[in-house]
Amino acid sequence: MKRNTKINLLLLLAVVALAVLPLALGLGDDKEEPFTGADGEAETAITELEPDYEPWFSPLYEPPSAEIESGLFALQAAIGAGALSYYFGVRRGRRQGEQRVLERQGAESTADEQV
Repeated sequence: MKRNTKINLLLLLAVVALAVLPLALGLGDDKEEPFTGADGEAETAITELEPDYEPWFSPLYEPPSAEIESGLFALQAAIGAGALSYYFGVRRGRRQGEQRVLERQGAESTADEQV
């Protein structure tokens, strides 16, 4: 097995472990909502420490439901993943194109030397 394949398998195993272990070990069972986001956790901590806290500003857009909010977050993640994929694809394509040009120049110079 190639080295890159081993590294990819280990990374995949680590990602699966990070996703499954908290659920399998029952982490967060003592909470009402065990796996809420960091925003909800921060809001809870602030209200426990300072009950009279007033936020500095309000959101520009408040989605009407949690499903819409989740969908918008997924859309944002998809757009980011698409932008990164496009960037890395363009870089790889340019690198491959430069390699082909260098190979052709090397082949042409070898042919010129033989003539």
